[in-house]
Amino acid sequence: MIKLAHLVLENGTVFQGISAGIEGETIGEVVFNTAMTGYQEIITDPSYHGQIISFTNPHIGNVGTNKQDEESKKIFAKGIVAKSISSISSNFRSTQDLLKYIKKKKIIAISNIDTRKLTHILRKYGSQYGCIQSELYMDKKKAIKKILNYKNKKKKNINISIGVKNIQEWIPKNSRHNTYQRKKFHVIVYDFGVKNNILNILHEKNCKITLIPPTISVNKVISLKPSGILLSNGPGDPRLYIKSIKDTKKLLNLSIPIFGICLGHQILALSLGAKIIKMKFGHHGSNHPIQNIHTKKVFITTQNHNFTIDKQSIPKNIIITYTSLFDNTIQGISLKNHPSFSFQGHPESTPGTHDAHTLFDKFIKNMQKQEFKNA
Repeated sequence: MIKLAHLVLENGTVFQGISAGIEGETIGEVVFNTAMTGYQEIITDPSYHGQIISFTNPHIGNVGTNKQDEESKKIFAKGIVAKSISSISSNFRSTQDLLKYIKKKKIIAISNIDTRKLTHILRKYGSQYGCIQSELYMDKKKAIKKILNYKNKKKKNINISIGVKNIQEWIPKNSRHNTYQRKKFHVIVYDFGVKNNILNILHEKNCKITLIPPTISVNKVISLKPSGILLSNGPGDPRLYIKSIKDTKKLLNLSIPIFGICLGHQILALSLGAKIIKMKFGHHGSNHPIQNIHTKKVFITTQNHNFTIDKQSIPKNIIITYTSLFDNTIQGISLKNHPSFSFQGHPESTPGTHDAHTLFDKFIKNMQKQEFKNA
């Protein structure tokens, strides 16, 4: 039996469609993702916490879902919007179709709407908050009122990490990673909402991984004797991660190599004195071209962020390493006198091409050099 649903934007625009998830209503910031593949990796990316994802690709779900492609244990997105979601799956890796997967994860979703029109609105007017309501909850006036209340609460709330709550060693589920081999490098990961495949790549590159919550003291981090520190991806406004910014500034007084990814990239920049600004509608997709400033080499990357470093605020100790060929925003930085650097995109590339995997090799080399100095 088909059940109706609608998506209401804060500007009053209403999109009528079909309910594709559980019954109910949900509110979040609506962002569009331009990836043509990897819908399961996208919806399980913790960086989408608090957001409603709209897929510009007109048809998703055709290859189903499986355990291996999950970037986290749950769907952190507040809702899903699509033009068409397949009711069947055709792939040898599939264990469940996407519609059943969404309902099992208790997510509210809407399909059969004009996602092209929605994308045009977001591009023209910028990111907007929206509300998806399934049939029993459909009320435009109430939806707009709830959106405004939600926005006011968001302004008052300081971001709280959605990662681990205690210090814990990360052990991969997949036996192919050779868990019991002695690892050369000990990487401390500040878990703001790290993706599984970032950890998988580090593990494959001979790293022992310890996940820590941002609430841990710097002295405790140092006592764990890290070879390097990774500031992970995660959701929200980086300017609100005040403790993490202060702690990163303290860690930069030491010689421990630091690698920042996405949110971690912005936190590193803030700790160095740069400013962060909100973008009109952000970067979300796996087709974003960036260029190495020095070699002029172009990479196709996966992106998921609504904030960027303000070019006018770059201090003298920061070197810009990558820029976007879409809008010339900063995509990478490194420090002049410290073995630390960061990258705006998602170098593990899930979904997406593997162009940026070399950044993990750079992190490994920085740790090798530092261990040689300390020997």
